[in-house]
Amino acid sequence: MSDPADSALDTAALSSFLDREVGPADSLDVTGEGGGYSNETLFVTWGDRELVVRRPPPDETADTAHDVLREYRILDALQGTAVPVAPTVASCDDESILGAPFYVMDRVAGDVIYTEEPERFATPTRREALADAFVDALVAVHDVDYDAVGLVAGDFGYPEGYLERQVERFQEAVIWAVDTTSEEREVPELYEVGSWLAENVPGESDHALVHGDYKLDNVMFAPDDEPHIAGVFDWEMSTLGDPLADLGYALHFWPDEMAPDGGTDVVADERFAPSFLAHGDYPTRTEFVARYERRSGREFENRRFYLALAAFKMAALGEMFYARYLRGGVDDPMYERMGEGVPAQAERALAIIDGEWTV
Repeated sequence: MSDPADSALDTAALSSFLDREVGPADSLDVTGEGGGYSNETLFVTWGDRELVVRRPPPDETADTAHDVLREYRILDALQGTAVPVAPTVASCDDESILGAPFYVMDRVAGDVIYTEEPERFATPTRREALADAFVDALVAVHDVDYDAVGLVAGDFGYPEGYLERQVERFQEAVIWAVDTTSEEREVPELYEVGSWLAENVPGESDHALVHGDYKLDNVMFAPDDEPHIAGVFDWEMSTLGDPLADLGYALHFWPDEMAPDGGTDVVADERFAPSFLAHGDYPTRTEFVARYERRSGREFENRRFYLALAAFKMAALGEMFYARYLRGGVDDPMYERMGEGVPAQAERALAIIDGEWTV
């Protein structure tokens, strides 16, 4: 992520806002979080209080995928539920303060796991507990009574037809991207996968709050020795829909030494599917699904569709990243790697469709 100074952060305006909403303090310190591909995350020390400010990237404030006020609404609604989320503080739609809408939440202590396994978790029982906590938090998301917490169907989201809209959305993303990327190379498999998905949309399992981007680096583990999730983050893609789409997506990023390719994420890099999860102490994808089914009461039917949808979603997003790189708007090696990563991901989706890659 860009340095806060490069984002023209108005610290005086932020100080005034925090003074009104949080209370007075004698100091303000702001630092940025690197490595993000969605909303900006700013770590703010306001006196002796540790806060987080979330706002859209400076050049993408109109993109609905970065609707921070909607994200705040979700986090605020989930306060007091079984879903672990950071305590919310305030939101603001006045763009004159920070140049875009933003919200503030308390900073949660712990570790976000990218490529390295925390040493304190490197035992058989704690590895199993880490995986159990990860699965159970997903079940907790899907168990939320969304109407009761104010995320009302027809207002917050439209659960009926979720899968069809997902397929259409990412087909449209591919079409948008290939207008640029086809000048470098063609990926006809993307059209083949999209067509298969459109023709094989199953009846939805049921309707639930879905996270939309549930993977290991979007949760934070508390600093305790025993694995415990302190917060689930990055709710930009959350809506109401089919919970099995979340399950298929989470499995996409869960390496498994029994899988044909080892289960690594060929679209980006290891931070999205850390190879240590393939260690024998961690559950396989089959065991992951079994725990989800047992805890949620749902059966993971139509697996090929949900797994292929996850692969197609990542391929489509990757193609958009590659288009942005080719257009010169992004200086990030990960975006450049999409040139080879997307074709490989499309092949993975076809392997799923052909029954060669599953759980």
